Amino acid sequence: MRAAMVQQFGGPEQLRLERQPDPMPGAGEVLLAVEAAGVNRADLLIRAGQYHRAAQPPLRLGVEGAGTVVALGAGVTDVAVGQRVVAMGPVNEPGFYAELAVVAAARVTPVPDGVALTTAAALPTAWLSAWYCLRALAELRAGETVLIPAAASGVGSAAVRIAVDAGATVIGTARSAAKADWVRALGAQHALDTATLDSEGLLAEVARLTGGRGVDVVLDTVGGQTFADGLRAVGYAGRVVALANVAVAPSTVDTRDFYPKNVRILGFQLTNLIEHGYDPRPDLTELLDAVAAGRFEVPVDVVFPLAEAAEAHRYLERRANRGKVLLSTDA
Repeated sequence: MRAAMVQQFGGPEQLRLERQPDPMPGAGEVLLAVEAAGVNRADLLIRAGQYHRAAQPPLRLGVEGAGTVVALGAGVTDVAVGQRVVAMGPVNEPGFYAELAVVAAARVTPVPDGVALTTAAALPTAWLSAWYCLRALAELRAGETVLIPAAASGVGSAAVRIAVDAGATVIGTARSAAKADWVRALGAQHALDTATLDSEGLLAEVARLTGGRGVDVVLDTVGGQTFADGLRAVGYAGRVVALANVAVAPSTVDTRDFYPKNVRILGFQLTNLIEHGYDPRPDLTELLDAVAAGRFEVPVDVVFPLAEAAEAHRYLERRANRGKVLLSTDA
């Protein structure tokens, strides 16, 4: 089979297409013919050797993918050969940047008729993270206001859709006027171009838009200064959910920015949550059913051929994307 491999940490040029032996499923596992794989910022950090849980090369990246089951390991009875599924794998196991992938049967979810596998491949990381953070952690309610930094990203765009569906008012940020316009087109009531706003300017705009109250929820996918800004932007009894630090920078936090407001700070990492017992399949099934019913449209920006995995990483590193970036074994 063909696979995009990282033989040593470094830039996108370290992602190279290679021939690898076809894998075989063991007990409790299934073998997928991968049609599409998600490209995530965590992949960029792993490739560069900056991810805190990354194993050592050689590595095959990709924690999410969708395809067709082509073989079953011993003891697998709830998945069938020929079934269309979306799957998630642990960070440090051979991933979905390949034509074939082995994954535990407990990590696959059937894809309903009418949902393209490219759409399904976009859901496990970005959409499931936004779904869980807004619903289970932040407990976002109709009538509340949520601040979503980097709202044109994969997680950010999913969060905009989910928050609007919940009846919330969305303030999204993006680093260009064109991206801010796109965030409004997603349904956000307000979109701020942070290329023209420093931290103080952003906070002033949030205060203006909320009548000085601050927002009820912040979904921070950026880290660094953005997290510190979120603590200042949130209002009384608000919730700040931190689920990434793609800025790869420390956050300078003044505790006076949150404790007098009785703010809750909530951390989230999907892979850790799964390792500690969370079963993502019910939530993924609910998301897939909502997509199949037309309740959600999943923005997929670009689908790169597997052979162009390095270019997909460059594209994401430039922050050029509006929505999800995928790899395809068919392209």
